[in-house]
Amino acid sequence: MNERVSERFLGGKGALTAILLIAFAVSLAGIGWEDGVFNTGGLRATGQIVAAAFRPELTPEVLVIGARSTWTTVAYAWAGMTVALVIGMPLGVLGSGTVFRSNWARRSNVVCSRFVLAALRAIHELVWAWLFVAALGLSPIAGVLALGLPYAGILGRIYAELLQDVPEAPLRALRGTGASEWRVFWFGRLPMALPDMLSYTFYRLECGIRSAAVLSFVGLGGLGHNIQISLQDIDYSRMWTFVYFLVALVIIVDVWSSMVRRRVAIEQG
Repeated sequence: MNERVSERFLGGKGALTAILLIAFAVSLAGIGWEDGVFNTGGLRATGQIVAAAFRPELTPEVLVIGARSTWTTVAYAWAGMTVALVIGMPLGVLGSGTVFRSNWARRSNVVCSRFVLAALRAIHELVWAWLFVAALGLSPIAGVLALGLPYAGILGRIYAELLQDVPEAPLRALRGTGASEWRVFWFGRLPMALPDMLSYTFYRLECGIRSAAVLSFVGLGGLGHNIQISLQDIDYSRMWTFVYFLVALVIIVDVWSSMVRRRVAIEQG
């Protein structure tokens, strides 16, 4: 009886729970409690930030700055996603292994392309930004590449999985007509995977907008740069104005993606 309990514990959720609890306890033990955990002025600053959320600065000057910063952020996100699609789409197709009938060609392309995709997404976009800023200076190209390369790795990986998950029955019918794997891909596999690919691409565009705002903190301009300046000036009302611009951007992209997905579903239906 005890052996069965031990096997269930070690092979089930109990072991994972115990490991997480032990890791949590070890992390608590590593905190320097004697130095104080909470900033004595933190509650007052938090109250000021929350209060400023209900009275954002809406002067014409700030609104113009917000509009220009929004355009800069969108430009970085859009250009970065374009780079990500140009790199990630072909690597994702090769990484899916769905366009080759030869086992050797399929395996070699899958291994090589997935290695490249893993290498691209292993480095965070903020790290890429520091590297490119050091190499190219505060250039728009640095921001675009810093966003495009890791997102290419992420998109390529997901595209490969979505292309692999397409039902095989319709594809076998195409192969029965003598179609090559490339024709099967273009006229069967890709159209069936396209709605999910579009949905995930729009989701990544939303993430790209947020990432573009974060990249602005390294001095590349945009909403994040103005949020940082407002925080440094302790101007929380102006900061919230730029935050609301960012929220509006994400909402617009979400509505747009819903419209596109609905239209694709109607056309395919």
